[in-house]
Amino acid sequence: MTATVKLIYQAAKVRLGFLIMACALAGVAVSPGATLTPLQIFLLGMATLVASSVAGAFNQLYERDLDARMKRTRKRAFVTGKLNANTYWLAALAGLLIAAVVVAAVATNVEAAAYIFLGAFTYGVVYTVWLKTRTWMNIVIGGLAGSFAVMAGAAATGATLAPAPMILAVVLFLWTPPHFWALAYACRKDYEKSGVPMLPVLVDERTATWTILGHVLVLVALSILPVFYGMGWIYFVGALAGGVFFVWASLRLFLQPSVSRAWRTFAASIVQLGLLLTAAILDNVLLG
Repeated sequence: MTATVKLIYQAAKVRLGFLIMACALAGVAVSPGATLTPLQIFLLGMATLVASSVAGAFNQLYERDLDARMKRTRKRAFVTGKLNANTYWLAALAGLLIAAVVVAAVATNVEAAAYIFLGAFTYGVVYTVWLKTRTWMNIVIGGLAGSFAVMAGAAATGATLAPAPMILAVVLFLWTPPHFWALAYACRKDYEKSGVPMLPVLVDERTATWTILGHVLVLVALSILPVFYGMGWIYFVGALAGGVFFVWASLRLFLQPSVSRAWRTFAASIVQLGLLLTAAILDNVLLG
């Protein structure tokens, strides 16, 4: 039983789900709208986590044949058969997604619930089914999944169009491509062999690494702007520290492209986003 739970946890990409949940909570934190109760915040966070995990599990279920061709993913549970890929999974995942959307709608409002659904749909269907094997724009458009989580948090407070959450949503949109392109650069042979048209597979090293660096420079600059719309020094320090680290890693990759530096850039992207989201939440909690 414990082993099965662990397999499901990994297949659902729950760790990624927590990051998406943090995006929603950060969306609440940077929004100047109504104050949510602790219960509302908890239910919104859990709904986002469940919806993201549903999308993650569907991604691995749908891509099991593709994953089998890639060294990085060939030991995933649906590939090895440790989890049996059958139609019961589709029913269970659909049920969980519906439950998550309903909980979000009841706890906050329909607009927030709609954004949560759109986030899961973007990653699970738009990216996984429609775009991943067809165009290098796959992860660019797929980046909307994180943006929708931020907008769900903002919508829950009734401040969807406020500058700070909109800026943060754009930051998430710009963050996703360099995050995945760094991974794709490190695993180019895998992606090339499997026929997935990630940007680093299609262009030369200089173009790929410059595109990564360019995205990072823009998103880091944008991530500072919420300071001018009500965010305090905690947010500023987190955004600046994480941003400098991400820029430094991306610059080193551009100057001397290598697999090891691509992995460091990939790791730096996670650190940067983690610091940014944590700082946004702490700024709201501690400074109000």
